[in-house]
Amino acid sequence: MDKENVQQVNYDIVCLSHLRWDFVYQRPQHLLSRFAKNGRVFFFEEPVFSERPTFLDLTQKENNLWVAVPHISYEDRDTGDLTKIQRIMVEKLIDAKKIKDFVLWFYTPMAMEFAGHIQPLVTVFDCMDELSAFKFAPPKLVENEKRLMEKADLVFTGGQSLYEAKRDRHERVYAFPSSIDVDHFKTAREAGEPALGDLEIPKPKLGYCGVIDERLDLDLLAELADMKPEWQFVMIGPVVKISEDDLPRRENIHYLGGKDYKDLPKYLSEWDIALMPFAMNEATKFISPTKTPEYLAAGKPVISTPVRDVVRPYKEKELVEIAADAKEFAEAGERILNANDREDWLRRVDEHLSTMSWDKTWREMERLIQEEIGRKPKAAVRAV
Repeated sequence: MDKENVQQVNYDIVCLSHLRWDFVYQRPQHLLSRFAKNGRVFFFEEPVFSERPTFLDLTQKENNLWVAVPHISYEDRDTGDLTKIQRIMVEKLIDAKKIKDFVLWFYTPMAMEFAGHIQPLVTVFDCMDELSAFKFAPPKLVENEKRLMEKADLVFTGGQSLYEAKRDRHERVYAFPSSIDVDHFKTAREAGEPALGDLEIPKPKLGYCGVIDERLDLDLLAELADMKPEWQFVMIGPVVKISEDDLPRRENIHYLGGKDYKDLPKYLSEWDIALMPFAMNEATKFISPTKTPEYLAAGKPVISTPVRDVVRPYKEKELVEIAADAKEFAEAGERILNANDREDWLRRVDEHLSTMSWDKTWREMERLIQEEIGRKPKAAVRAV
């Protein structure tokens, strides 16, 4: 981290998230782990249900970062008030850890049901996706997002198109598109030991890494695999919200499962092309894929469906190829594989990436939070 730009913080963060800290390393982990270098983070997840008696599992992950997971018994789930149980848990957490001055940081509007009454120094809604468009979205999500937009002091969006959709709903909305840890992914450009599990797959390799869910166009993947049987398709990531039975099975499609963030450059180093075969549907209308700059930092040519936040700015700067169907993907892949010189493209990639970093994103967010703290008197922190 750029130490000369780090501000001393005078608050903690209590984060309410629909994502698991130990699931996929993405936006919340990038941002909050940076804050945790200077202040405390309490990452409050959605409940898990089991036969065990109800309790709050609090685990310290890093020096200043704790993950709180409500464990709720099946009996309490079926007969109790889940909202009340979670409200009591978050209140007790605030008291037990002596959290006095803090920012309440929302990733899920559904947390308004048990934490909407809490009065922090500042409330932040980091809107990284249009969650209401996702598969199995809770029926009350839209209503709770409206309440959260009324409570929030600051709204950050995970991309430019999402910013444009939200900017008229709040006075202080700021676009913070997906960023990049360039140094981490640039190691994929260096020769080294290939990742285990990828050794027996021949080239050319076209890869995808990320969550495999309803946002991927699996029919496109199947058609492309049939069209180009000599190409090998490497799919890295957990399967979520869809059945394993929905995945297309071909001899040239390889599902390697989820991998540790630290190991991703080893896998990318073996690829010839990086893919983003997103379906063009409501769930992808506002996405800003973190993998776009990650693939580019790894030095990999990218082919994507025409997701708005990929077309703008990456296609406009001629950094990625855009393809609408399997035929166009195959044609773009052939162009890339037959290209002799990528020096100019890589120079332009590095020039673009030089303007981006998660450190820079966090510093700007921190500036806005400090500015907001200075705008109003310190709130009395009482959960009830």
